[in-house]
Amino acid sequence: MAPEHYFSTSPGSDLVLRTISVRLAGRDFEVTTANGIFSPERIDTGTQVLLSNTPAPPPGGNLLDLGCGWGPVALTLALQSPRATVWAVDVNTRALDLVRRNAAQLGLDNIRAVTPDEVPADVTFTTIWSNPPIRVGKNELHDLLLAWLPRLDTGSDAWLVVQKNLGSDSLHRWLQAELPSDFLVLRAATNKGYRVLRARHRSGTGLTQPIEIVSA
Repeated sequence: MAPEHYFSTSPGSDLVLRTISVRLAGRDFEVTTANGIFSPERIDTGTQVLLSNTPAPPPGGNLLDLGCGWGPVALTLALQSPRATVWAVDVNTRALDLVRRNAAQLGLDNIRAVTPDEVPADVTFTTIWSNPPIRVGKNELHDLLLAWLPRLDTGSDAWLVVQKNLGSDSLHRWLQAELPSDFLVLRAATNKGYRVLRARHRSGTGLTQPIEIVSA
């Protein structure tokens, strides 16, 4: 049998639920994960770096967690911005079921866990947070990012975490070259072998010079 990937649309393995303890938005919770998804045992290091090196999300609007897995980023966004609508997007239907389960368990009613084609085409985002699926392949990754990052509202930011040895610096250069000209891509942080990249949809003023925050 071919190995099952976390970016499979419908995992073929029998569902095995588990409960883990996590810290989200400065609070301790128990959440449910399962086999057949990304990092079911814990919040993976890349996501930890993203959550630790990204400023508080906007208080309202549509917020996007692209490649949500069981939901650590989406749950954090929903906890920090209870008046916003958080779109938790993934192709893995098992992961989406877990996001819905965890949102209900945490009493969050502002998360919409959906597949990519279930997000209305006219929805734009006040921020995008993502630990993107690097291992899905370069072409697929590039198509994914070019489909979603241009849907940022003007004056808004996307925050991506990418492992340095999996091509974060080359992805940085590619994004700056391929995104529309009113986007600026910066390296916002470096920590634990990961880069946090910031893609800013500029309004013609504001951020013009790269700024790097290097964490210990």
